Amino acid sequence: MFIQVIQGHVTDAGEMRESLDRWVDDLAPGADGWLGSTAGVTDDGMFLCVVRFESREAARRNSDRPEQGQWWVETAKLFGGEVIFHDCAQVYEYLRGGSDEAGFVQVMQGRVRDPERLPDVLARGQDRLAELRPELIGGTAALHGDGGYTETAYFTSEREAREGESKVTPELQEVFQAWLDLFEGDLTYFDLREPWLYSPR
Repeated sequence: MFIQVIQGHVTDAGEMRESLDRWVDDLAPGADGWLGSTAGVTDDGMFLCVVRFESREAARRNSDRPEQGQWWVETAKLFGGEVIFHDCAQVYEYLRGGSDEAGFVQVMQGRVRDPERLPDVLARGQDRLAELRPELIGGTAALHGDGGYTETAYFTSEREAREGESKVTPELQEVFQAWLDLFEGDLTYFDLREPWLYSPR
């Protein structure tokens, strides 16, 4: 899997959603290898879109389409400043991966100090997470290639996610600490309370 992350502040969340809806209606049928997109806007206007493709080549073919270029020219006008892209060739899924069933999505970004340990930490924590945090549907962990990292976690609802956060057991704390130890400094959390979830029709 290959993931592209697009983020930046927007002035009108409604217009951005309409633009993504148009992409799904008009361009997605010709986007070979597109697996799905997760997007939304945080309370402070930060737009994030995590786009999943089968491969880097599939993502490149999509980007090279003239109609994709035209769509982006119009969509770029909706941002109020810099737009940041992260192309992620190293992607790991856990539990059920990305899910259109999520009622709440949390995106976490930071810098990984030990990327080689990431797949092992994710794999070791999966079984216990499924039992201890049943509201966590699954997620994706993507390395930017420059030390950067974006994780997208899918939950049944925000209420259930917050309740799950408050039920910290020693075993769960151990799993969480092993994950935190992978990073340099603090993580940045983006809450998508009304996620926009797209997949091929």
